[in-house]
Amino acid sequence: MVKAFLIKYSEIGIKGKNRYIFENALRDRVVEKLRNCEGKFLVERENGRIYVEAEGDYDYDEVIGQLTKCFGIAHICPVVLVEDKSFEHVCRQLVDHMEEELGGRTFTFKVFAKRSDKKYERTSPQICQDAGEYILNHMPNAKVDVHHPEVSVHVEIRHRAYVYVTSIKGPGGMPVGTSGKAMLLLSGGIDSPVAGYMMAKRGVQIEAVYFHAPPYTSERAKQKVIDLAGLVSDYAGEIRLHIVNFTDIQMYIYDKCPHDELTIIMRRYMMKIAEEIAGESGCMSLVTGESVGQVASQTMQSLVVTNAVCTMPVFRPVIAFDKQEIIDIAEKINTFETSILPYEDCCTTFVAKHPVTKPELEKIEKSERKLEEKINEMFAKAISERETIVVKK
Repeated sequence: MVKAFLIKYSEIGIKGKNRYIFENALRDRVVEKLRNCEGKFLVERENGRIYVEAEGDYDYDEVIGQLTKCFGIAHICPVVLVEDKSFEHVCRQLVDHMEEELGGRTFTFKVFAKRSDKKYERTSPQICQDAGEYILNHMPNAKVDVHHPEVSVHVEIRHRAYVYVTSIKGPGGMPVGTSGKAMLLLSGGIDSPVAGYMMAKRGVQIEAVYFHAPPYTSERAKQKVIDLAGLVSDYAGEIRLHIVNFTDIQMYIYDKCPHDELTIIMRRYMMKIAEEIAGESGCMSLVTGESVGQVASQTMQSLVVTNAVCTMPVFRPVIAFDKQEIIDIAEKINTFETSILPYEDCCTTFVAKHPVTKPELEKIEKSERKLEEKINEMFAKAISERETIVVKK
């Protein structure tokens, strides 16, 4: 059984003198993911590579499943460690590994060699040539194709030798935590979990806020959002989820403001509350799942009015995606089936029959002045009495 894995990255490799910071972060994220697996693992960073070595028995599929959800990884290569670096022994181990991985099928191949140990008995070109010859002599089902090989055979000579022929695609991106922290406005819909996933892929640590409106939204709706946060955390790591009771503010807006402006005004107060909590939590931005033109609150005019209430930058990763593109990602990250469960959220409960689609900031601010008597007290209460839970898959 394969006892080790070579972790390859892409973007991290162009980080110059700061590369070690990102490599260390990726190593730490790999360690975190492997805590979810049975067995013990040694994770080491060595000369532009990260290696995972199993110390005893482990579940291969479980390890691959965890590593393919670790942002920053471009490819995962199951490798055979060869302590005896004599060339004949390395070649024997290589052929045994190829037979185990490839079976008896006919294939074309090309050998790639990397020699960090400059005192080794062969240069990299000689390793490629001589290892290729050894494979041809011992595997009659193998043929060389240096232009379009079906199998890339890798030999790396370091303080010991590493041989591998399989490369499993990772999720890419940057290690979570290397790009600051942001507050995600998480609803029970399809879009916002995808937005959180996409920001985490760029290395952003995610916290989340959910606006709950009992009795108009049920405990099942709340649990749905907690479940969605858990599914996103499978990629993004531990998420602190802030659950804000929005009922009093929502009803106050409903009583005092024009009904065609309800959606946009409620949205502005959600952004205000999210920004306040974000500041307390050390977040530097807000994240939403808004997409231009999808609903009334997401027209260009509505987004401008919504943005006007914020001082933090607001990132909208799916802003130019159509619905099917968002659904495709939701299915990929396993949030879609949970998102479509038919439990109401506070955004849909009080939707006006004909919401304004081209709001004017001056008119919206004029309507909001009708709330001045009580809104600050309600705002402070909603924040101070919020429920905060830690969600981790």
